[in-house]
Amino acid sequence: MFLTRLGFNSKMVITGDITQVDLPASRPSGLIEIQAVLKRIEGIRFVYFTEKDVVRHELVAQIVKAYEERGAQAKEPGGAAAGK
Repeated sequence: MFLTRLGFNSKMVITGDITQVDLPASRPSGLIEIQAVLKRIEGIRFVYFTEKDVVRHELVAQIVKAYEERGAQAKEPGGAAAGK
């Protein structure tokens, strides 16, 4: 529906967190899927934040970093996703 709201000479920002998916494993995240669908369209840009972008309490930045590290480990062969 938001596409019908994008007028000439306008900009739109859509925010989301691809690490916050609460869907069943059988249902893909639309936010994750759309990155592949739209990546070649000129004028569309994806911005990814890291713990360096967190401007709250230092503890929050450390938590974000810990989850990023856990996600990276899960993608490695024999990583957290394999039950380690």
